[in-house]
Amino acid sequence: MQGKLIGTLFIVSAPSGTGKTSLVNALVRDTNHLKLSVSSTTRAPRSREIEGYHYFFIDEEKFKQKITAGDFLEHAEVFGNYYGTSQESVDKMLHEGHDVVLEIDWQGAQQIKKRRPDAVSIFILPPSIQALRDRLENRGQDSKKVIDARMKKSLNEISHYGEADYLVINDDFEDALKGLKTIVRAHRLETAKQSVINKDVINGLLG
Repeated sequence: MQGKLIGTLFIVSAPSGTGKTSLVNALVRDTNHLKLSVSSTTRAPRSREIEGYHYFFIDEEKFKQKITAGDFLEHAEVFGNYYGTSQESVDKMLHEGHDVVLEIDWQGAQQIKKRRPDAVSIFILPPSIQALRDRLENRGQDSKKVIDARMKKSLNEISHYGEADYLVINDDFEDALKGLKTIVRAHRLETAKQSVINKDVINGLLG
């Protein structure tokens, strides 16, 4: 019989346009007992974004009230909009035995690492600056001015890659996805976790 296990918190960070969202969604889709934390944001929904699935969309006043109340595990301001992760929601999933993945920027990753040093951080990089610009332009949802601003911000974000526990280059999507799956799998095989999951097997072997 398997014992109850507290899950692992995974943090995935990357510059805008690196393919982070697509990779994380595929990772969650293909991995049992891995849940994606849904962030709150003050920005307006984009086309096809669904409330409660992509984000919880709230106004700035309510967001700031949540900051004051200490509701967020992390929060940050990005391009004039606020983003935050619900501490209660994440803890609930972890205590139910699920692993949880957060898709956040490097600022949020720093905040969480200070509060949860056992969290596993992963940074995703593009194969080149040109590839990053091409991906931003090919999305067709931002003006040149916005893309230029995102590129400038990305250069600063890239410099924080060394703060993460793991680094994945998204040159080939499937290879990058395999890398993420390997990281999750490796942490699930840690001795401390397997000792709980396979407690009866180990006790039987030890007599």
